[in-house]
Amino acid sequence: MSTLQNKIDFAVVFSVNKANPNGDPLDGNRPRINYDGYGEVSDVCLKRKIRNRLQDLGEKIFVQSNERKDDGFDSLHERADACEELKAIKKDVDKYAETACKEWIDVRSFGQVFAFKGDNLSVGVRGPVTVQTAVSIKPIDVTSMQITKSVNSASGKAKASDTMGSKHRVDFGVYKFFGSINVQLAEKTGFTEEDAEQIKKALCTLFENDCSSARPDGSMEILKVYWWKHNCKAGQYSSATVHRSLKVVVSGEGKSLADYSISVEPLSGLEAEEFNGI
Repeated sequence: MSTLQNKIDFAVVFSVNKANPNGDPLDGNRPRINYDGYGEVSDVCLKRKIRNRLQDLGEKIFVQSNERKDDGFDSLHERADACEELKAIKKDVDKYAETACKEWIDVRSFGQVFAFKGDNLSVGVRGPVTVQTAVSIKPIDVTSMQITKSVNSASGKAKASDTMGSKHRVDFGVYKFFGSINVQLAEKTGFTEEDAEQIKKALCTLFENDCSSARPDGSMEILKVYWWKHNCKAGQYSSATVHRSLKVVVSGEGKSLADYSISVEPLSGLEAEEFNGI
């Protein structure tokens, strides 16, 4: 497997239809929204979904969510200590980082800090793959509804009345986010061309196996993925220039996909691969 040789930029456009794409725990789990009324999905949430899809594609993942863990370990500390090669080189920081990158694709992609209670070791890995926060194209409308729980959680208690709660959703919105893959950092972590292809596959299928009561199947859809592979390590254009070439234009009220037009302005010498969601 060859280490990545060319800088990569990417962009993803997706829709949300009566779903909560990323609840804010400091706001009663309402969909994240900025002060101007635009919806947001955090970069941490997006990287969680990418990790999940890489795991579905058969890759080894270090930062696994509890409901998706496939190795029986209950913590990152346990998972790291279970790697015999890592345990043998705890005093060699550089070798430790190199071995961890070989072992797990999310470490060599996003980076990771290895610092656990009871260990003297502290290792930081900077990853080449960066993902920005997703932001809606126009301000979103959030609908809240009251819900009730009509059963007791514990036996032996007579239910006096229904327990009230709230559920929140975005009625409809189109979001976009950007990311980049840095060659210099890829060389340090051993991130390969094959890893980049796996990231691309994960982006095109980002919401597969991601359904929940807040995000029913089909309520979130990848519309477009754009993938720019430069012809050199540093890139022919800055990432900001490449990302600005994506144009999402809203006509009408923006309450359906028919109101949105998605296109990319051409950049001389740099072609964008275009993929529809799968």
